[in-house]
Amino acid sequence: MNTAFPDKQSAREHVWERLDQEKLAAYPFPPKGRIPNFKGAKDAAANLFTLEPWASAKRIKVNPDSPQRFVRAEALRRGMEVYVATPKLAGGFMLLDPARIPVDAIYKASARANWPQYAVPIALDDLPHMDAIVAGSVAVTKDGRRAGKGAGYSDLEFAILRELGHPPCPVATTVHDVQVIDSVPTEAIDQRLAAIATPTKAWLTGADPADAPSGIDWSRIDDAALKAMPPLQDIRNRNN
Repeated sequence: MNTAFPDKQSAREHVWERLDQEKLAAYPFPPKGRIPNFKGAKDAAANLFTLEPWASAKRIKVNPDSPQRFVRAEALRRGMEVYVATPKLAGGFMLLDPARIPVDAIYKASARANWPQYAVPIALDDLPHMDAIVAGSVAVTKDGRRAGKGAGYSDLEFAILRELGHPPCPVATTVHDVQVIDSVPTEAIDQRLAAIATPTKAWLTGADPADAPSGIDWSRIDDAALKAMPPLQDIRNRNN
């Protein structure tokens, strides 16, 4: 099957449809329009932690979506500080601190619905340099190109860290094997994935984290976005 696509949206539609039709998606349903959860997400998370630097990280940023719940839980079990962005960046960033979470509550704490109980807000200036990042994806290529759900929040989170002076660090994702496609176009704001893990395997793509964008592309940010995402307003104010 040729899975080379002329644009990201056609790649997304292909993946969403295949996950749905082949009954590979997991709750929440339907998979379309979101970072899709998938059967085998727990195995994909386990495979990710066979790779460095994820295996030995002390501080890791993980996206808030359902398929990466197992990544967050495994990181906490390993004693890693897990930093998460609130959905749509409406509330900035939060910390899941393994020192504050009982072992028998780790899986519960890894669910976004329970963060009011287990996570603590973190100011931008208190965000430490990350050892590694995990992002959610809809479609990826073997060499690390990525299509998210189309809202651009992951790219903004990378860019915010760079605006704060953080050095680039490697980004990984966990996906089902059918989410790996042959080709998809990239944009200037995209950060290439350094690692990909599926339920059956994990690999390093060879992408260089230093090739990441150096900051926010303000030409893409309008007044509505600034109002909806306080961290962007904060950074804009610092730069003025």
